[in-house]
Formats: sequence, C-alpha cells, structure tokens
Amino acid sequence: MLKKWLPNWLNGLIVGCVLFSNVILFGSLVLMLGLIKLLLPLSIVNSILHSAYRGWCNGNRLGLWLGCPNIVVDISGDLNSKCWYLLICNHASWLDITVLSSLHELPAPKFFLKDELKYVPFIGTGAWAMGMPFMKRVSKAQLAKNPKLKGLDVERTKHSCRNFRHHPTTIINFVEGTRYTPAKHSLQQSPFKHLLKPKAGGIAFALEVLADQFDAMLNTSLVYSGKTDHVCRNLLKGELDSIYVSIEVIPIDEKMQGSYQSDDVFKANFQHYVNELWVTKDQQLADIYAQQDLPEPKISKEIETL
Repeated sequence: MLKKWLPNWLNGLIVGCVLFSNVILFGSLVLMLGLIKLLLPLSIVNSILHSAYRGWCNGNRLGLWLGCPNIVVDISGDLNSKCWYLLICNHASWLDITVLSSLHELPAPKFFLKDELKYVPFIGTGAWAMGMPFMKRVSKAQLAKNPKLKGLDVERTKHSCRNFRHHPTTIINFVEGTRYTPAKHSLQQSPFKHLLKPKAGGIAFALEVLADQFDAMLNTSLVYSGKTDHVCRNLLKGELDSIYVSIEVIPIDEKMQGSYQSDDVFKANFQHYVNELWVTKDQQLADIYAQQDLPEPKISKEIETL
C-alpha cells in the first residue's frame, strides 16, 4: 500500500488524482452512453452503460485502497449481488458516496440526489444518464403559490425507481437529507448525538414503488477516523486512518408499506419507525467509536453560519 512507503502529502496527491481521473473518465463515458441510450434504447446499450458505471465503482475502490490502510466492512446477514436492496445510511462526508459505491458486496448502487447536482459536470450528468432520482425540495411558500408542485418529487421518484427493475440495484438514501456538521446539528437542535433528524419520505416513496422488488433493507452506518473531523481533507492529505462500514440486513415487512402521501396514519407510523431506527443507529455509532477506540466528533454548542 502506497501509504506505507510515501509521505502523506504525496500519497494524498496520488489518491486525489486517481479519484478525480476516475470521475472524469467514467463520468464522460457514462454520459455518452446515456445519450446513445436515448437514441437507441436497446438492452445491449443499457448493459454497456451499467458496465461503465461498474468501472467507476471499481476505480473508487482502487482510490480508497491506496489512500486508507484500514477499511472494515461488517455485514450482519446475507447479501447477494443479484438482488435488489434499499440502503439507508447516515451522511458523514462527501466521501460517503465513494465508499458505498466501492463495496463489491452490493449490487449497482444508485443514489437519491439533490436536484442542484444534476448540473455538476461528470457527477450530476452521469447520475442523470443512469436514471438516478433527483430530489427537488419545494418550500411551503412555493407550494402556496403553485399547488401543482405538490407530489412532483413523488412522481419523479416513482419514475426513476421503475427504471431500476431491470438490473439488480441498491437504492441508497441518506435519510438526513444533508451531510452532518456540528453547525447543522446545533441549528436543528437534533435529539441525536451523532446524527441529524431523519427524513422518512424518500424511503417511503422507494418502498411504495419497489416493495415487491426489494429483497431487504440495508441499515448502514459509516464512521471515519483521521487526524481531523474533515474526512475528505484527511484523505487528500494522507491522514485518513480508517473507514468502518456496518451493514444490517433488515427484512421488509407490512409496516414499511403504504401510501406516505395520502395515508396520514401510515405516514405517522412510518415516521415513528424511522425515528426509532435513528435512535438505535445513534447508539450504534457511539458503540462503534468505543469498540474501535476512535475519538468521537466534536459537538458544537453554537449555531454557525452554514
């Protein structure tokens, strides 16, 4: 491993170049194949497109292998690369997407992304070509001005999820909706120590559309250890010491299925269910820090400018 033989700054530079080149190469290739698929919607084109996407995942695995000496993946339950999964996860860093996409145990990972990311070259355009759902938040003020905006995210999510029926897929949802920072934690007055408040809608939409297709839900937790709390900066400076990934396979049962948009009773029950998952996850993260003898991230007591 390069980290053993090279100074930290040089190792970080090499890792950064590998990951950046990987995004440029496969992001361009996936976009090109996505445009071809629009003109020639043939199964062979779609298969090549998914192979190119897998190339990006493998490149991420290489970059992480070069940059981090200790990556632990703890899986509770059985996973099959030919199955369909819904993966929920805490959102600790921009590196989360790279880590989750690099896990060869998972079938092709697809992400719920913020609508603004569709305009980001290579990343957003590649995600568009793969048919990933972009979530566009509508404020109460916007909804009051234009009631037709209500439910657009639901329909967009349903359309994207239907496209996943043809290839084994792991649909990944960062339930907090944004990356954890002490400032956001303080601003939300989150009741959790290591997490922001969960948003249940994206999970419910995916389950409503693909409940019969999903083989299980994967309750996943990510923990990083490095010189500072800035995970990506640690990686690019050769100072990321470990990545710990915990995956719990949870069967999908009746309490997870219903109409989140139209059934108020189901909505309340499902929000309670997700909140209970988050209570358990918060304790799990504390246990991981303790078991791995890792320093816990600092909790800010002040509301900072985001």
